[in-house]
Amino acid sequence: MCWLQRIAQMAVRRCLMVALVLLLSAHLLHASALPAASSYEFNAYRMQHYNLNQEKYGCRGAIVVAEARSAADASLTRRCVVMKLSDFTTERFLEAKSQNAAAILLLLPQNISSVPEDTMQGFMKAEAEVLQEETMMPVYLVAEDEQLLCMYEEVNQAAATKSASVLVRVLRSMVTSTAFQILVSNNSPVKPIADTTIITLEGVLPGSGEDPPTIVITAHYDTFGLAPWLAYGADSNGSGVTILLELVRLFHRLYSDPRSKAPYHLLFSLTGGGKYNFLGTKRWLEENMDHAESSLLHDNVEFVVCLDSLGAGDEIFLHVSRPPKPGSPQYRFIQQLEQIISARFPWVRFGTVHKKINLQESNVAWEHERYAIKHIPGFTLSHIENPKSELRGSILDTMSQVDMRKLKRNTVIVAESLARFMYNLSDKGSAKDMQLFKGSLDVQDSRLSALMSMLTSIPRAVQLLDREPEHVLLINSLEQEFKRYLKQVHRHAFQQDKREPEITFFDQMSQTMMMYRVKPAAFDLFLGGCIAGYLGIVYYAVQNFGIVYTKLKATLKAKHQ
Repeated sequence: MCWLQRIAQMAVRRCLMVALVLLLSAHLLHASALPAASSYEFNAYRMQHYNLNQEKYGCRGAIVVAEARSAADASLTRRCVVMKLSDFTTERFLEAKSQNAAAILLLLPQNISSVPEDTMQGFMKAEAEVLQEETMMPVYLVAEDEQLLCMYEEVNQAAATKSASVLVRVLRSMVTSTAFQILVSNNSPVKPIADTTIITLEGVLPGSGEDPPTIVITAHYDTFGLAPWLAYGADSNGSGVTILLELVRLFHRLYSDPRSKAPYHLLFSLTGGGKYNFLGTKRWLEENMDHAESSLLHDNVEFVVCLDSLGAGDEIFLHVSRPPKPGSPQYRFIQQLEQIISARFPWVRFGTVHKKINLQESNVAWEHERYAIKHIPGFTLSHIENPKSELRGSILDTMSQVDMRKLKRNTVIVAESLARFMYNLSDKGSAKDMQLFKGSLDVQDSRLSALMSMLTSIPRAVQLLDREPEHVLLINSLEQEFKRYLKQVHRHAFQQDKREPEITFFDQMSQTMMMYRVKPAAFDLFLGGCIAGYLGIVYYAVQNFGIVYTKLKATLKAKHQ
């Protein structure tokens, strides 16, 4: 009997050892293929969150405590969906939203210029559509790194194994899989930013003669994109600001000599809130026309030139609210534009886009429409034809999207056209292809590059510009650029009515996130089942030892016979 007991005990021990070794081997084998850290902390940036004219936009949630899942996974409910740039589509966003996903974590490549063109176009289209949505589901963006890419690969592998048989899938999930938990450590509620300030810079080059008319040249400097902290706006509208600042330098050189001063005041302005219904322009016009006793805008304004997205493309579109009348200053300037382009840059397509202003709509499409509402003639120059183009607000609008040669070409076109109009060179018989800005007056490549680098060094979203030190420094730098060349430089800081603000931004746009490994609940159930089964076998053996012993004895006796 003792001999049989020892055999039974040894058999049970060996079975348990084999099971334990198999479990440990499977776990270690799986773990060896997972180099990601068990816990990892990183910075993430939340999607746009604002109210404009009582309309709500963006994601209104910020807290995330959820397991990471692939976008290809069938079940996303209460999960954090991890995507790459190529995965992010409007359909997948809406699918995650409809399934009540806990969050979306979007991984962005470190080098945007390496992204294929079709992927960029697809993402920017989805970005523009998603930005019109309102959702409680938090959407966060983060730069790719080794740890996050490892997590991405693992959750995608886990989703791929679901094509295997049910038994294999369940066993793998219960025994070998490791889940990733995504956590936002800040659990405080999202609050509105009550004291947003929109800054507009204004400077003048006084013209010759007595009470000359005014030409206004303007550009908005703020940016827009899926996440404010990632909106660098190189083309839209760093290019417009760069051209304006170079025009300031060039015409300052001309106006420095009384003999070459034109009979026009040149009023330059850099406006904020351009991506939010041009609120900075609206407030600046109200201050100058409704409240100020003396302003150049009260006097004879020939026209307003708005510069918007001129750093790419071989097209220049002139957007107007109403076609200019023949013989009007606006009409004659457009003629100069056409002559310069046809004579010196014939490969550039030039066209006029006419769009009436609908006063029933709360939002305007282009900056010149703000002036048109005040009965000031103007137009916008841009290489973008459609005002709803995704190119006007994307986190992918970086320096890689700007062609410096085309930026210089467009600077020359605007400068030459303005000069020919202001000095009436066509009526004086000057050749159409005559180059005015050359030699010491040449457009400087180095200056254009330096200005673009300064503007794209940090994101220029409105909700950041009046509160972060490096953003305040950027506004100060733009003001210093004005003061180098312009007289009568003014800085206008517009604060909203706290009772009825036109736009409301919200905080927590930058968050600290944590990723850490956890065993899924299925593993705990599996382990509990194994323990219960083992205890059940032991209990059965103890309770029925006599029966088991009799059967073993009979079996051995039969073998000996």
